[in-house]
Amino acid sequence: MATARQVLCLSAFLSLPHARAEPIRYSVAEEGESGSVVANVAEDAGLAPAQLSARRARLASEDGRQRLRLDRGTGRLVVAERLDREELCGQSATCTLPFELLLANPLQFFRVEVAVEDINDHSPVFPEEQVTLKIPETSNPGSRFPLEGARDLDVGSNSIQAYSIAPENEYFSVSFGSRVKGKKYLELVLEKPLDREEQAEVGFSLIAVDGGSPPRSGTTQIHIVVLDVNDNAPIFTQELYVGEVLENAPEGSVVLSVVATDRDVGVNGDISYQFSQAVGQSQSAFAIDATSGEIKLRKPLDFEVAENHELSVRATDGGGLSAICKVLVEVVDVNDNAPELVVSSFSSPLPENALPGTVVALFTARDRDAGANGKISCALEDQLSFSLRPAYKNYYELVSVSALDREETARYILTVTAADAGSPPLTTTQTFTVDISDVNDNVPVFNQTSYTMYVRENNVPTVLVGAVSASDADVGLNAKVTYSLAPAHPAERPPCSCISVNSENGQVFVLRPLDYEQVRQIEVLVSASDAGSPPLSANVTVRLVVVDENDNAPLVLYPSQDSSPPSSELVPMSAEAGYLVTKVVAVDADSGQNSWLSYHLLRASDPGLFAVGAQSGEVRLRRPVTERDAVKQKLVVLVRDNGRPPLSATAVLSALVLKDFSDVRLPHSSLATEDEGGSLTTSLIISLVFVSLLFLASVAAFIARKTCKREDVKGGHVLYGTGPVQSGLGEAAGAGTLPHAYCYEISLTTGSGNSEFKFLKPILPSLPPQPCATGRGTDDEQEFARGPVSAEDLAPDKPGMLSAEHFNRLSFN
Repeated sequence: MATARQVLCLSAFLSLPHARAEPIRYSVAEEGESGSVVANVAEDAGLAPAQLSARRARLASEDGRQRLRLDRGTGRLVVAERLDREELCGQSATCTLPFELLLANPLQFFRVEVAVEDINDHSPVFPEEQVTLKIPETSNPGSRFPLEGARDLDVGSNSIQAYSIAPENEYFSVSFGSRVKGKKYLELVLEKPLDREEQAEVGFSLIAVDGGSPPRSGTTQIHIVVLDVNDNAPIFTQELYVGEVLENAPEGSVVLSVVATDRDVGVNGDISYQFSQAVGQSQSAFAIDATSGEIKLRKPLDFEVAENHELSVRATDGGGLSAICKVLVEVVDVNDNAPELVVSSFSSPLPENALPGTVVALFTARDRDAGANGKISCALEDQLSFSLRPAYKNYYELVSVSALDREETARYILTVTAADAGSPPLTTTQTFTVDISDVNDNVPVFNQTSYTMYVRENNVPTVLVGAVSASDADVGLNAKVTYSLAPAHPAERPPCSCISVNSENGQVFVLRPLDYEQVRQIEVLVSASDAGSPPLSANVTVRLVVVDENDNAPLVLYPSQDSSPPSSELVPMSAEAGYLVTKVVAVDADSGQNSWLSYHLLRASDPGLFAVGAQSGEVRLRRPVTERDAVKQKLVVLVRDNGRPPLSATAVLSALVLKDFSDVRLPHSSLATEDEGGSLTTSLIISLVFVSLLFLASVAAFIARKTCKREDVKGGHVLYGTGPVQSGLGEAAGAGTLPHAYCYEISLTTGSGNSEFKFLKPILPSLPPQPCATGRGTDDEQEFARGPVSAEDLAPDKPGMLSAEHFNRLSFN
C-alpha cells in the first residue's frame, strides 16, 4: 500500500515541475497543546527525513504566521502554537490552514492543508441577560413572539441544538428551527390566552443547549408584561433585507431602509426602529434612523475584514408591540489594496561564472482584494540578463538567462513590478540589488607591448632603470599583480642574473655593473601574475640597452709603441711640403662619438716641420726640408677621442732626414738611443765616415759607367740582381758588409721635388735591368710595407722596392 502511494506521488510530481497536483490533507483538533504531532509529512510526501535538512525544507503560509512547524529530523508536522478555531475561521463551517512545504536544490513545493476540528469549548450566550416582552392580553393562542437567539461560537454538532423553558408554565412554549436561507429562528408560542387581570406579568428562564459532549448551555430571563388592548404588532414588508455598499463608501452613505407597518392607529400605530443588540460589533459600523428606518454608514467598511454584515432591526409600535427583521449588508470590493510581494529567498552576491538559469530570488505575490482586483501579474523591467518565471501558483523565480561579467556590470538593480487587474490597476515594485562577485577570469595586461630601458655602462649595482606596469580587470586578490622574471622556455632558468624585478611595483634593477664592450643589449621576459586561484599571468619583453660610456682610451696600432728597437721613418732631403712621412693608426673600443678619434701634434723636435691630419692621422711635411734641419726628428702625436671627458693616447715616432746614401747607413740602433734634441754620437760619426769613404771609392771606379747609365735610371729606384747575386746580397746583409763582386750607387736627386733612392745595378753586362718604382710627388707617394725582410722577400720572383725599415734591417744590422 505504501509503495502504491509513493508511485502515485511520484506520478503527480512528474506531472508538475515543482509541486504535486493534490494537496496533502490532515486534521487536528483545536486548542491542542504546542508540540502536538499532527502527522509525518515527510513520509506522506515521499521524502526521506535526511532530505529535509539537506534541502532546507521549511513551511510557508500565506499570512506569514507559523502556527505549525516542521521537525526536520523526523519529518513530523507539529503544532507551534495554540489553535483557536473560532479565532481563525469564525463561524465558517470548515476551517483549513493552507501552507506550502518548500524544498530547495532542486526547488519543490508540496501543498499541505490542515483542517482544524471544532471542540465544544464555548457555551451558548444570549445577547441580553433579561428580555422584556409586552404582550397584549388579546393575543390569541398560537401567537408567536420572536426572540433573539443565543450565539454559540462552536459549529456543527457543538452549536445550539435546542431551547427549553424553566420552569415550565401553561402560557408559553418555545419554538426553534430554520427558515430563510438556513437562518435559524427562536419564538415564544402563546399556548393559552392571557388575562391581565388574572396575571399581569409572567417570568421564566429560557435555556439554550448545544450538542457537545458534555453539552453546554446558556440562560436568559424572560419577563412578560401583559398589555391591555394593543392587538396589532408591527409587520415588516420583508423578513430579510439585503443591501450592497462599496467598501470605500464615505461615512453617512445610505445603505438601505427598512419598512414596517402597524394596523393600529394612534400611539399604537406609531413605529420606531432600532438595532436589536447582538453579539459582535457589526452594528457599530451602522446607524438607523428611528423614524424612517434608514440605515447609514458610521465609518468606512473594509471588504478584506468582513465581506458582509448581518443586522437585526426591531420595529416597535407605541403600544409596545414589536417585530424583528434581518438585514444583510454585502460589502462590494473595490481595488483599494496594492499587490504584496513576499520574498522567500534571495541570493546575493552571485558569482560571475554562474550558469544561466541560476535562481536568484523566490517570492510570492498576493493581493487582499477579490476577483479581478486580486488577479496579479508580475514583470521584470528592462533586463536582458535576468528574467521572471512562474514557479507554482503565485510563486515566481528570478533567474539569470545569460552569462554574467563582473568587469562589465558589477551590480544589477532588478525591479519587479506586480500589478493587479483592477480599474485603475494598482502596482507594487520590489527592488533586488544583485552584486556580482569576482572570478579570476582576466589575465594581467601590461600597459605596453614591450619595454625598452637604458643603462649606462659601469653603472652602480642595483641601479633602477625603469618599471613595468600591468593591470588586472578583476578585483581583490584576483587583481593583485606580482612581477617576476620568466624564462624564455618553461624548462629554462631566467637568462640573466644581472637583472632583478621588484615583485610588488615592477621596478627593474641592474644588479651589477655592465660593460658596453662585452654586452650591448639584454632581453628578458617579465611575467605578471595575479593572486587568483588558479593564478593567471602574462609576459612582456624588456629590452635593456647598455649606453656606452667613454671608458676606453684610444689604442695606437701603428707605429707600434712596444717594438724594440723603435722604427724610424726616412725622409729624403729633397722632400717638399705635403710629403707623407707616415700615418698613425689608432682604434677606440667605445662606440659612437666616444670612438671618434682626432690626431694632434703634441711635441716635435721641429714643430714647424711636420703637420698631422686631425682626422686621418697622416704625418706630412709642413715645409720643404732644409740642410739646417736636424737629421733625427722625434715626434709625439696625441690621439684623442670625442668622449666627455675625452681620453687620449700618444704615439712616439722618429723620422730620419736622409741626404745621401751614407745617411742611410746610419745604424738603426744608434738612432733609437739618441736624445730628443742631441747630435749624432761619436760612434755614429765614425761609422758614417767609413761608409762614405767606401762608397766614394766605388763611385770613382765606375764614374764612366754611371754617366752612361744615368738617364736610364733617372727618376726611379732600381734593384738589380738575380740568382746568386740575391743570395750574396742576403749574405752580405747578414754580415753587415757589401760583397766585393758588386758595386752599388745610391744618391739623392735634386730638383725633382721627390725623395728617391736609386739602387744601381751591379756592373755585370749579363744581368738584365730590373723594373723600378718611382715616386711622382705628394699625391703619388707610396707607403712602404712594415715588417721583417726574409730571404723569400729577396728571391728573383719578388723584384722591386724595399721600405726604409727593410733597408735598415738589410744593410745595417
